Amino acid sequence: MKKQKVILHNSVSLNGSLLGFDVDMEKHYQIAGSYQADVHLIGSNTVEAGIKMFCPEIPEEEKSDFKKPERSRSLPLWVIPDTTGKLQGLHHVYRRFELCRDIVILVSRKTPQKYLDYLKERNYDCHVVGEDHVDCRRALELLAKQYDAKTVLTDTGRILNCILINEGLVDEISLLVHPVIVGTNAYTLFDGVKGDIKLELAGTKEMGGGKVWLSYRVQQA
Repeated sequence: MKKQKVILHNSVSLNGSLLGFDVDMEKHYQIAGSYQADVHLIGSNTVEAGIKMFCPEIPEEEKSDFKKPERSRSLPLWVIPDTTGKLQGLHHVYRRFELCRDIVILVSRKTPQKYLDYLKERNYDCHVVGEDHVDCRRALELLAKQYDAKTVLTDTGRILNCILINEGLVDEISLLVHPVIVGTNAYTLFDGVKGDIKLELAGTKEMGGGKVWLSYRVQQA
């Protein structure tokens, strides 16, 4: 049984696109921070895209990157499912961010041993939670048990968010809606949802510049 609250948080256009417009990152993270989540769950594709956007030149690893950072336990852990090792060589970029306590990696039994050795050498917490892919339900149970994660907030893209919704693991949906409609290049957040999801409006707030923060409680079946 799931023991924590899972919040799906994202910034979208009026027609639900994640891409094709300028996201107000300051407002996006202002809202994310207001939840005071214990864990931020971020997909590997989102991590890779974020690094390419904000850090196009990857810095060399230093000795300090091989050690767990000593930061306040009030900061969230950033948890990243990465079963193929696509992020190898990039983790230290995120580990250096002072807004996270540290990075935790979720893998499967099919994850290459070379990648597991890489993570161990750098003292990253790494957990096997699935056969071929990460089992999200098992992952949430592990985060609750091992890290006392009572609130998990996703800051990720369509694939991981839709998996969580389809498995009935999301309790609240938080959307920062921007005043723009993205045309033919729209990449809409909920395209991978398999069935109807009933929601209850939890709150609305104007965020300036025509942007609106909407939050909904998911009505579990």
